[in-house]
Amino acid sequence: MPSRTPFFQAFGALLFGRRPRKLAGKVQQLRSLGEIYELFGEMLPERLLGRNERGANSRERLLTAKVTFWAFISQVFDVGSSCRDVVRKVEAWWRWSHKEREGRGALTASAYCQARARLDFQTLQMILKHLSWSLERRVLDAQLWLGRRVKIVDGTTFSMPDTAANQRCWPQPTSQKEGLGFPCMKMVGVFSLGSGGLEDYATGTLHQHDSVLFRELWSGLRKGEIVLGDRAFCSYALMARLADRGVDSVMRLHQARKVSFREGRRLGQDDRLITWTKPAQRAEAWTLQEWEALPERMELRVIRLQVSTPGFRTRSVTLVTTLTDAEAYPAEDIRALYAQRWAVELHFYQIKILLGLDVLRCQSPELVEKEALVHLIAYNLIRLLMQQASELHGMDLGRISFKGTLDTVRHFAPTIHAASGAPRRQQALIDQMLAIIASDPVPERPGRSEPRAKKRRAKNYHLLTKPRRQMQVPSHRNRPRSINPKCRLS
Repeated sequence: MPSRTPFFQAFGALLFGRRPRKLAGKVQQLRSLGEIYELFGEMLPERLLGRNERGANSRERLLTAKVTFWAFISQVFDVGSSCRDVVRKVEAWWRWSHKEREGRGALTASAYCQARARLDFQTLQMILKHLSWSLERRVLDAQLWLGRRVKIVDGTTFSMPDTAANQRCWPQPTSQKEGLGFPCMKMVGVFSLGSGGLEDYATGTLHQHDSVLFRELWSGLRKGEIVLGDRAFCSYALMARLADRGVDSVMRLHQARKVSFREGRRLGQDDRLITWTKPAQRAEAWTLQEWEALPERMELRVIRLQVSTPGFRTRSVTLVTTLTDAEAYPAEDIRALYAQRWAVELHFYQIKILLGLDVLRCQSPELVEKEALVHLIAYNLIRLLMQQASELHGMDLGRISFKGTLDTVRHFAPTIHAASGAPRRQQALIDQMLAIIASDPVPERPGRSEPRAKKRRAKNYHLLTKPRRQMQVPSHRNRPRSINPKCRLS
């Protein structure tokens, strides 16, 4: 965790050359990118963001790949911050530490956006893979489920600016009129139950089913793992292909398939062993060769889960699993495992709401994809801090607050950065930060009722029912629609 080469002791020593000696004893109080690097710099290999020999990021620039990447990360942590705000952070550091920068023109948001466009997408993917590997390798045996690793899969959507290029890549919902909606991207992610980290993801349009996107992620699943998913992923073909790869699955039964608990062999109360046959009609998502390779029959286990917790809508849930050994995998343990599937909803909430992925702001498809990927990287970085706090102080990882960790990082980062000239003091501050993260656990609230309903009412503005240049609003909500040009919205 300690940084042996503090980023802003100097930012210059690593990226821009040594800073003047007369500044070595001064304390930097300014919020800058160095604060982020002091905490997370050692989590990534330096070579991933190094200077290329040719092509993009090969020239000597002010906004190198490393500077741009950490600027992008800081922008994600400060939800709602603009490109201009990030540019001012970099500019402030330069004017503080490099006198030769004085008198020159200021950096622009356009230059920063161009620098983000130069970031290599494959490099960002490698960073995400490295972070997920770091998270998973530190999962303790006690955090496994009956000695096996569990992955949770689920899908979500998010929107972006309404530009022609974004609309071509990710069309808006068909229920929205032209000019009134926003492009929407669908994302399917695979999370580790033990660490909470994002393992892998796939993106597509709203017209692509979650199970189709999930097929792009099978290569990352390892033999012996268990996939936990809702009914969107419960299909004969998908479960058969996972089983063929040595991966078991626990899914909620799809609403289109009916199961009778009077059929098959009884294993216990609401626990039956049944046989499914391959559907006669091939699904469009599967090629003829893939469909013919599926087994004709498959032995599965169905378990009924009775939900009695107040606030939960469904009273009975039927689970389907390839874990057919009732002695090795008791039904009660499987029921408890599926109850943990709800954690994926919290993970997506943390990424979309707390880190701001819900509404992206980049104008081009290329930058939208990079912006989404950087949000996922930032999520795994916070997860690594949570994992370290859990290990050092013996706190259950599930009780550590993501929002609390994010807030603690924001407030401790300036102090840790200010101590970059005193490594022992800096390490002590980092240890104290981890102790504070672990000492503020999420309260245990079993059976709490949290209906999906809003208490705060929205403002009483008119809804946009036409493109903005054609829209007219009445001068009063109870009066007829005005035709006065002054009432036209621009």
